[in-house]
Amino acid sequence: QVQLVESGGGLVQAGGSLRLSCLASGRTFSRSVMGWFRQAPGQEREFVAAISWSGVGTSYADSVKGRFTISRDNTKNTVYLQMNSLKPEDTAVYYCAAADTVALVTKAREYDYWGQGTQVTVSS
Repeated sequence: QVQLVESGGGLVQAGGSLRLSCLASGRTFSRSVMGWFRQAPGQEREFVAAISWSGVGTSYADSVKGRFTISRDNTKNTVYLQMNSLKPEDTAVYYCAAADTVALVTKAREYDYWGQGTQVTVSS
């Protein structure tokens, strides 16, 4: 059974940092594009970041560029999202996703597997 399990969310003050992790199990994702998305209450799920299977290629939403960093460790089947200089508008449920493609896809419909999400709350 394929599973993506996020962890590392929580409550942090504006300007603080959090590191999210996503552990994949059930099959290897070492050849998959991995992505992070987020969804705030009343809003659509939006792309945050994606990383190629090798880790060399990355893509970020303009709203997080320069503040967030996506990385992966294929030996651990884990993807990370380092979030610095957090703002209240970063508050959302963050989802990990996997896409069986080589392209750095940024649309939710292009991803095949999803985690349950982890809550990130940034207070002002």
